[in-house]
Amino acid sequence: MMRLPGADYFVSLDDDAWFLRGDEIAVAVEVLERRPQVAAVAFDVLSPSRQDPQAREDPRLAAMFFGCGHVVRLAAVRSVGFYEVTPGSYGGEEKDLCLRLIDAGYEIVFLPGVHVWHDKTLLARDFPAQHRSGVCNDLVMTLKRSPAFLLPLALLSKIYRHFVVSWRHGLVRPFFEGFGLFLRAFPAVWRSRMPVRMATLRTFMRLSRVETGPTS
Repeated sequence: MMRLPGADYFVSLDDDAWFLRGDEIAVAVEVLERRPQVAAVAFDVLSPSRQDPQAREDPRLAAMFFGCGHVVRLAAVRSVGFYEVTPGSYGGEEKDLCLRLIDAGYEIVFLPGVHVWHDKTLLARDFPAQHRSGVCNDLVMTLKRSPAFLLPLALLSKIYRHFVVSWRHGLVRPFFEGFGLFLRAFPAVWRSRMPVRMATLRTFMRLSRVETGPTS
């Protein structure tokens, strides 16, 4: 749908998410119209694990948006190549796109108090499959976007952290399946490497501390 002509913005919600007040899109578009350097707007996500709404505040810079509630400027997304196909079917696509947008000089903003409710329904959620896919895609993104001098340490760190999380949650088998999927994809991903600048990674890490609500 993003590739269809004739639109300036693309609004995305999960199938178990909805707006709470009805003016959220208008608020986001007003920010995008007023600030041409902004490529994407992240809504403030509420869910069963984060139920208390907060008062609306001025937009602030953020590292990324989440799929369950955001608006993107299509011209900016088009300029960096839209979402890219990944070996895993789930996970990491928003982070990868946001890294490329920041690297191209765009900004991502978060709208505190402009809420989307994400119901987090269990329908069609296969958690082992999602974990397997998420491990693979995160390693793929690390391989594709990390500067060369940082790549060995970044990959080892990611593998270690994914294994620890998998061990703690009883997902060791999906971890190894995801790692295997990554290894099989390694040659093709290596050939398509397009690292971002170190300054982009610093900006992303600094902005990652901005609260944008839980999504899983």
